[in-house]
Amino acid sequence: MLLIYTHRITPRFSYIMRQVFTRILGIKVSYTTKVEDFIKHTGAKITYTKQPLQNEFFVRSNDLLFEQGINDIQINVADWEGVPCFFTTSENSALPFDIFSASFYLLSRYEEYLPHVKDMHGRFSPKDSVAYQNGFLTLPVVDIWANKLLDRLLERFPDMEVKKPIYKYTSIIDVNTSHCFAHRGFTRSLAGFLLDLANLKFKRLFERVVVWFNPQKDPYDNFGFLIEKKKEYDINCMFFFQFAMYSTYDKNVSPNNNNFRFLIKSIADYCKVSLAASYSSFNDVEVLRREKKNLAEVINRQVEYSRMRYNRVDVPQTYRNLVDAEFTDDFTMGYTHEIGFRAGTSFPFYLYDINMELQQPIRVHSFAFHDYALHGEHSIEDILDKVKSLYQEVKKVNGNLISIFSNELLGTEHHVDWKATYEAIIKNYHV
Repeated sequence: MLLIYTHRITPRFSYIMRQVFTRILGIKVSYTTKVEDFIKHTGAKITYTKQPLQNEFFVRSNDLLFEQGINDIQINVADWEGVPCFFTTSENSALPFDIFSASFYLLSRYEEYLPHVKDMHGRFSPKDSVAYQNGFLTLPVVDIWANKLLDRLLERFPDMEVKKPIYKYTSIIDVNTSHCFAHRGFTRSLAGFLLDLANLKFKRLFERVVVWFNPQKDPYDNFGFLIEKKKEYDINCMFFFQFAMYSTYDKNVSPNNNNFRFLIKSIADYCKVSLAASYSSFNDVEVLRREKKNLAEVINRQVEYSRMRYNRVDVPQTYRNLVDAEFTDDFTMGYTHEIGFRAGTSFPFYLYDINMELQQPIRVHSFAFHDYALHGEHSIEDILDKVKSLYQEVKKVNGNLISIFSNELLGTEHHVDWKATYEAIIKNYHV
């Protein structure tokens, strides 16, 4: 048991200590504000406050974990043995920066509470993040810091018990549009036909007619291929289906379509099926609950995992809505068009709600890359090089590498063969 002495135990303090030590490093931890208890402890121990008590392992604290609310914090990024860090400390600290405050800043998404300009979908821009601006978005810095801290603790306390995590890869398939032409109903199919005709899209017209007579030829119907690869490489694969009524940004097959419902049930026999929440549900908890309930009725089991349309996240309100709708896990944390670690970690973590100063009961899973972030690469080799660098960083810290692929992109003609790319990624990086 690692004992940590501090001058005050706050919700922020206990939250980040559990994440760093228990969830990332696999170390049991306890806290005390009593000097006598700390001195009597014979095992591994740390002091986290402004001044050391004796000659113990001391990390000088910033004020962030002992404050409430949001303040405009100036971030100055320094270098710690080749790794970016911030909240630098005095020389008598065992680390040159406050690892716990820096980790809290990234995991809580503190910067997303500060004033910023949102895009047309209400999203935080990666270019406004401290990680992007300082060139460490592609590094899971919280995990790297934690492991470097562990190395120093083991030098000081070689008998400390550590239960190291195991590297995991998860393939997420985003199904916001299950079929391009098939199962769309007479009115929508006719409207699409006339629109293609008016725009002289003769190739698309031909594809559309072929699919009408043979729905299995639909270009987005890659589900057989995906299940086959899941079995072949024995990967952890999850499907997120949109199950919503038609709207401006929600254009999937109707949830009342029997062919669509049968597809979802058949996928659920092989993989975990969860909800790709609709655009319309973003600010409407009742719609979110209804979509969750309707999908659960199709697969005859609870739906506990969510992903938001277009990776829309409004911290903390989105997570409050997901908690209200009784989701346990969310897989939206990441950027659509930038690879890397939005929260600075590859490990799942609970959302800390700064406005309420409490940990919300929903676990957040950061994805490392979305296929659309790699859409501009010129070859499979270029894509694999980018993914390899992410894989190597996550593998070093025994973290979780999560990829997002859409069945739409897999079924779209492109100068890169996306099916071959997908298979190459899961083949090379799933273990």
